[in-house]
Amino acid sequence: MARASGHRGVPHPADLRIEAWGPTRERCVAEAVAGLVESFADVSGVRPSGGVRVDVPSGPDADLLVAVLDEVIYRLEVDGALVLDAELAGAPDGGLTARLATGDAAEAVGTGAVPKAVSLHDLRFGRDARGWSCAVTIDV
Repeated sequence: MARASGHRGVPHPADLRIEAWGPTRERCVAEAVAGLVESFADVSGVRPSGGVRVDVPSGPDADLLVAVLDEVIYRLEVDGALVLDAELAGAPDGGLTARLATGDAAEAVGTGAVPKAVSLHDLRFGRDARGWSCAVTIDV
């Protein structure tokens, strides 16, 4: 039986730690994206205003997770765009295609420290009998 999808922040000294889970690799990554954004912004009042498609080439699953989370941080830093929703699909080469719906970060209410980078320390992403899960530390 596959587990439901979800995410949560867990205590971590000086940084942010996110755990996410889902029945598929793609759903797990989408939950990690939601957990990242929710860690620092209330987006309930942000209007969707754009989007971006990101093609992540095949590689180890952990690298795919990091690439998508890095893109979320990059969009915030460079474009002032918050990711409001992430839809992910497996690509034919084993990579991922991410469709990220975005809105203006200025419309959000800050709730925590803004992320700076994804740490590779204690990164975990994999499959078990119940589905997929990941744990990632975010430098703030």
